[in-house]
Amino acid sequence: MTNGIEDVIQENLKSPAKVSSDGLSVEQHSLADQIAADKYLASKTASRRKGLGIKFSKLSPSGTV
Repeated sequence: MTNGIEDVIQENLKSPAKVSSDGLSVEQHSLADQIAADKYLASKTASRRKGLGIKFSKLSPSGTV
């Protein structure tokens, strides 16, 4: 999903930020807003992963008994 958003942001950078023609005007969201939305969606995706990110294992000391 991240690659799709990165592609959209790259396409938005190629197009003009504001366009006016025949009394109609179109304005795009600012780049800062787009980056903030991307970070928000990435954090949402990361929080959906199962587990706590911590792995517990039992350690046994090696050597003589």
